[in-house]
Amino acid sequence: MDKVPFRVSPMLATLVDQPFSKEGWVFEEKYDGVRMLAYKEGTKVSFVSRNGIDRSLRYPTVAAEIAKLRAKTLLLDGEIVVFDSHKVSRFQLLQQGGGRVKYAVFDCLYENGRDLRRLPLTLRRKALEKVLKPGALVSIAKRLADDGVKAFGVATRLGLEGVIGKDSSARYAEGRSAAWLKVKNSQQEEFVVGGFTAPEGSRHHFGALLLGAFRGRELRYVGKVGTGFGEGSLASLHKRMKMLARTTSPFSSEISEKGATFISPKLVAQIAFTERTKDGKLRHPVYLGLRDDKSVREVRQ
Repeated sequence: MDKVPFRVSPMLATLVDQPFSKEGWVFEEKYDGVRMLAYKEGTKVSFVSRNGIDRSLRYPTVAAEIAKLRAKTLLLDGEIVVFDSHKVSRFQLLQQGGGRVKYAVFDCLYENGRDLRRLPLTLRRKALEKVLKPGALVSIAKRLADDGVKAFGVATRLGLEGVIGKDSSARYAEGRSAAWLKVKNSQQEEFVVGGFTAPEGSRHHFGALLLGAFRGRELRYVGKVGTGFGEGSLASLHKRMKMLARTTSPFSSEISEKGATFISPKLVAQIAFTERTKDGKLRHPVYLGLRDDKSVREVRQ
């Protein structure tokens, strides 16, 4: 039977502050999308998110292209993305449905009965290049340069989200790993939504989201975001938040927002911002969308 005999959690990169170079490492484009494992079992293709949720119905056109690959069984790891006119992936475009959905693949963990997870990345990449014939919707992740500092320079010049450095000798290991290191070119992070303010002026539904991140068991307040919303996202997000309303604040410190409505910390939002202030608050934040592929407990300071 054409079946991948196991299910995995994805290997996750560790964030570092500065670009770097290491002998034996390779440097790939960091995509601004949604991480997704693709299981090809005969002609059936399943997409599974990093938190184990089946998302197969969301990406039918990409699944159809993977189904045409010659290998009977495959397990691919990659990122579901939408590119802008400059060929830069944008999470906001993916969330808003503003473009053609594609799949950028950077790893192959299983192929025609062979478990590749214990092999070094160099051999897994060769297997990927062998089985994957790039089409309009599926492509292999781009390598930027052999030198990590130069790769980061390329990413900066092109306006990419950043760079992923990978130890080419490392096997695939589930969970957070020091064998994959990411350097971000832009300030984007996930934050927990803990409440919202009342709308003002011509704004409908709500004014701003109250954001936080966990430190230990405490949800620390990091500020509010009131830009980046369309009328549709205001309405749909407000509907979801009303169902989570509570009488007490989920934050560990007092919030001085008059008329704020607090909610149970169940939603994760991706936010772009310019910098953090000395007390940890976000400057010039912009809402990009909700992340239903990540747990609130992953959002930590």
